[in-house]
Amino acid sequence: MNGNKRQNLSKFSLQRADTTPFAATFDYGGFHRWSVDHKEEFWSNVWDFCKVIGEKGARILVDGDKMSGAQWFLDARLNFAENLLRSRPDDEISIVFSGEGQVQTSLSFGQLKQSVAALAVYFRAQGVAKGDRIAAYIHNGPEAIIGMLAASSIGAIWSSCAPEFGVQSVVDRFGQIDPSLLIASDGYLYKGKKLDRIASIREVQARLPRVKRTLIVPYIHEDPPLDDLTSAQLWPSALKEHNDAVLSFERLPFNHPLYIMFSSGTTGAPKCIVHGAGGTLLQHLKEHQLQCDIKPGDRVFYATSTGWMMWNWLASALTSHATILLYDGFFTAGVSGAILLDFAQEQCATLFGTSAGYLKAIEKAGLKPRESHDLSAVRLIASTGSPLLPDSFDYVYRDFKPDVQLASVSGGTDIISCFVGGNPWSPVYRGEIQCAGLGMAVEIWNDNGQRVIGEGGELVCTKSFPSMPICFWNDPDGSKYFNAYFARYPNVWLHGDFATETEHGGFLIHGRSDATLNPQGVRIGTADIYNVVESLPSIQEALAIDQEWDGGTRIVLFVKTHPDYPLDDVLVAQIKRALFEKASPRHVPAVILEAPDLPRTRSGKLVELAVREVVHGRPVKNRGALANPESLDFFRNLPELTIPRG
Repeated sequence: MNGNKRQNLSKFSLQRADTTPFAATFDYGGFHRWSVDHKEEFWSNVWDFCKVIGEKGARILVDGDKMSGAQWFLDARLNFAENLLRSRPDDEISIVFSGEGQVQTSLSFGQLKQSVAALAVYFRAQGVAKGDRIAAYIHNGPEAIIGMLAASSIGAIWSSCAPEFGVQSVVDRFGQIDPSLLIASDGYLYKGKKLDRIASIREVQARLPRVKRTLIVPYIHEDPPLDDLTSAQLWPSALKEHNDAVLSFERLPFNHPLYIMFSSGTTGAPKCIVHGAGGTLLQHLKEHQLQCDIKPGDRVFYATSTGWMMWNWLASALTSHATILLYDGFFTAGVSGAILLDFAQEQCATLFGTSAGYLKAIEKAGLKPRESHDLSAVRLIASTGSPLLPDSFDYVYRDFKPDVQLASVSGGTDIISCFVGGNPWSPVYRGEIQCAGLGMAVEIWNDNGQRVIGEGGELVCTKSFPSMPICFWNDPDGSKYFNAYFARYPNVWLHGDFATETEHGGFLIHGRSDATLNPQGVRIGTADIYNVVESLPSIQEALAIDQEWDGGTRIVLFVKTHPDYPLDDVLVAQIKRALFEKASPRHVPAVILEAPDLPRTRSGKLVELAVREVVHGRPVKNRGALANPESLDFFRNLPELTIPRG
């Protein structure tokens, strides 16, 4: 399995320490080592290679030996929106949007620029100034992109979440950052239904006292009612007021705040993670143009929502003169759940980004895109959200395309990018993430803080990089930030993933460290169990926890079965035998139970910790962070998990 090769590297000016230029046939491992050993030169060259608009300045890196104290591009001035809206023909399509196939629109580059200009002037007219927060409770449509670009053009800070979030989840996030302006969709589409959010918007308004103005985006209603909403105005009328506006950009320091992102909030109040404009821009440019080979004219799709960092990542593809393809709604809608594939085929997507869960779901549904769809334009399939199972690699190369690059990637909201992912030069090995990202000094450490290869440990990053958070909001002494990443290993970023580096320089993510199982004192990643169990045709998905039991711990496995395969003694024995033979005796659960549904975050990630808390009779701190919080009720007081008395 091999990825495509980027053939023309001659314009890239990076050189080895011995000044030998990289040729088109260099090895990625050497390139990566150079990029982390010469990080100042590397990131300076990324600025030049990707043609960042702005003044780079003389000082590239100050205090580079400090992980949390490193200062990048101290003299630089730039504007994020100016770079995303860099010159291209006005009639070129910049955005295509589909709302479950019911709503479809496209926006030319000229229309995008004019809308951004009008909205930026509107923001200023409402008193929004540099550093103010604009909060968006909005679907994944063109308006979200326009709003973000208009905010960043004037130096305001953008923060968004999807309209399916409940009121409490929205307030838990936006209530911490005191936005002065709220943008909200009147509703959203899900499984063919129109779900109105006007009442929710009214509640959110009441709990965000600093909001002076609310813009309502018509999506499910042509003319949404504004009755009982405070200081509300419809989006089209706001833009119409300033349809003769001229686009302008305020160039700001490299670390001027661009986004406030939120952690999932499954273990408490969501962390408010502040990312700077320069670091976000450079990291996304590097990942797009070097790791994903995105070129002018490409059409980039990622299945995401405005509450997930992949939305921010997708938006940045405009900088590479690509068309971005936006989809909002249920990901497996349509005939046989193929609506995303229909969209990719119709729009000739060159990058198809999705989740591991989606690939497993359509495989189990019997979809064979190689037979049902023309995906000849797709060069790269990217997967994130959870570890991609080895069987899913087989599925993609057998039933999607034999000559596509499959890039499983992992990073997160914390860095608004990836620690490990793909590249267009190296081979793809079954079940492995190809590589560490360029400029990212990723290693796997054991409990003694030593680098290990071929065995599980903690994923760490030992050198600074530009897209580290500039701070946490409401963390004046930096203690929350420090404790989140640096408390265990001095001057080293601890990411919280249990992982293995392979002999190929690739990576396996076994699961979150705090969800790692520990029967008999041996650490086991949950993904190692899911790899085996979910390969069985009778199992749709699985979730494993360790339960405190009889002075130790034991593994409990919950499975969601195919409707034709109820969990019986035969299937339980099959699961245990498969784990014994394909993993190890230690991977075999003590108890296997069928669950009607498994809890997930709104970005689709399984939430083992919440289930573990419920099983042990402890409260779940933030049920509102889950897409399906009602699923937790099943796990309470299960007789099979109750320690006998007497």
